[in-house]
Amino acid sequence: QVQLVESGGGLAQPGGSLRLSCAASGFIFSKHGMAWARQAPGKGLEWVSGIHSDTSETHYADSVKGRFTISRDNAKNTVYLQMNSLKPEDTALYLCGKARSPRVRSLHEISSWGRGTQVTVSS
Repeated sequence: QVQLVESGGGLAQPGGSLRLSCAASGFIFSKHGMAWARQAPGKGLEWVSGIHSDTSETHYADSVKGRFTISRDNAKNTVYLQMNSLKPEDTALYLCGKARSPRVRSLHEISSWGRGTQVTVSS
């Protein structure tokens, strides 16, 4: 079955950086788009970023554009999210998602989610 295991979250200071990882198994990783979303306390799931199966396209929410970078290593079945210039409003549970197809541009295209890794940005 599909398994997505996120790691790399933690406490960071404003302006700091974190790198999230998502290890995938149970499906052919190189044939699916992958994405990151986040959920802050009391709020709904928010799209953060997506990457197509062959890395030909990446997409970002306006709130993270220029600060976050998504990447993937198909040989390692892993997708990453490099987060720089972190802000307190980036505090959330970050979840990794598998898309139904090789392309992904929105939450609606995600068929499976991991359990998430908590990111807290505070001084």
